[in-house]
Amino acid sequence: MKKKQGDAATRVDPDGPATNRRRFLKHGAALAATATVAPSARAQNLAGQPWERVYGAAFIGYGQPSRFEQPVVRHMRRAYGELAPGSGSALAPIESLEGIITPSGLHNNRSHSGTPEIDPKQHQLLLHGLVQRPLQFSMEALWSYPMTTRIHFVECSGNSAAALAPQPAQVPAGAMHGNVACSEWTGIPLAMLLEEASLLPQAKWLLAEGADSAHMSRSVPIEKALDDAMIALYQNGERLRPEQGYPVRLLLPGWEGNMNVKWLRRIKVTEEPTYTKDETSKYTDLQPDGRALQFTFEMGVKSVITRPSSTMTLPRHGFYEISGIAWSGAGRIRHVEVSTDGGATWAEAALTGEERPKALVRFRLPWEWTGQAAVLQSRATDEKGRVQPARKAWLAQYSSANLYHNHSIVSWAVGTDGSVKNVYA
Repeated sequence: MKKKQGDAATRVDPDGPATNRRRFLKHGAALAATATVAPSARAQNLAGQPWERVYGAAFIGYGQPSRFEQPVVRHMRRAYGELAPGSGSALAPIESLEGIITPSGLHNNRSHSGTPEIDPKQHQLLLHGLVQRPLQFSMEALWSYPMTTRIHFVECSGNSAAALAPQPAQVPAGAMHGNVACSEWTGIPLAMLLEEASLLPQAKWLLAEGADSAHMSRSVPIEKALDDAMIALYQNGERLRPEQGYPVRLLLPGWEGNMNVKWLRRIKVTEEPTYTKDETSKYTDLQPDGRALQFTFEMGVKSVITRPSSTMTLPRHGFYEISGIAWSGAGRIRHVEVSTDGGATWAEAALTGEERPKALVRFRLPWEWTGQAAVLQSRATDEKGRVQPARKAWLAQYSSANLYHNHSIVSWAVGTDGSVKNVYA
């Protein structure tokens, strides 16, 4: 595979990516050819399985995964245990998923006070403050507006905080980096509602407030509200699920998940930030000098190799596909490079979905494992030229107590026995 010049220590390999892919495909074809001549593949056994001899199951109203796939579930973190089972997070099992769209039932979920059960017939969305026409919308009224559909990720700013522990945790990739997911969202551009309400000249910020018992609320600059903010009503083609903000949520593409207020009940237009409890006591970046940086809204450029990754095992020597996801709150992903030697050399991976801004991208690179120890890393670059930082470089910017906005390079070590472990490199 062709290696890219990343720094002074980078080496160059004469083989190109296309050559390596051809070797990968040739190897796969050889395995398939071997399988076709196996004694067990006799013609009389082709319809020998029990399910091939009986009538199949009936239709059901809402499709479910195969019972053989039931172990694919989210990683749960309950901040207060069983005392408050709805406070904490449910992280997407990114190590078990493919493509760029996260199934609704596996989407990450962060909640401070559980999921409320809201009757859409009773729910109202109030738009008031520095506007000429304060408005109050029923759900029926919102459904009558023209809608738009876009694909975007939502990432909690506390995602990857577990990777800041003193020792690397040996848990699946999703348990550390799965507080991110990507969906197709459908709803009303927030700018449309603000235009109808008619902003006053001094309008510079919004306060977005949820209808959960914590009344989660965040301040949002008016520029973002007038840009790509959405009042989301649908996710992946169906109505929002309760844990994703049913019946209505705010979507701020590319910005930290906590600002995408769920169960949205109120938008107040203001002249200054409101400085709510949720943006002062939390979600700030602690600096080395003891101060805290507020309003770090945009999520940094980031990538994670999901296969192979921590707790997995490579069963044999040979060809594998290194695969993972990348994203940036600044826009589109332009490049993802992969290293198998801890960052000494890098090769550019193939991308799927890079044409979409503020959405997950799937990257893939064929790799031949010869049984030697290896350290796998990925490094993303977005359309603004921002490059995912090394872990040491990211740590140097902040206090050791900072837990937010970690978008540094993730490292997986492959042992000579094929075991894959989380390491800090």
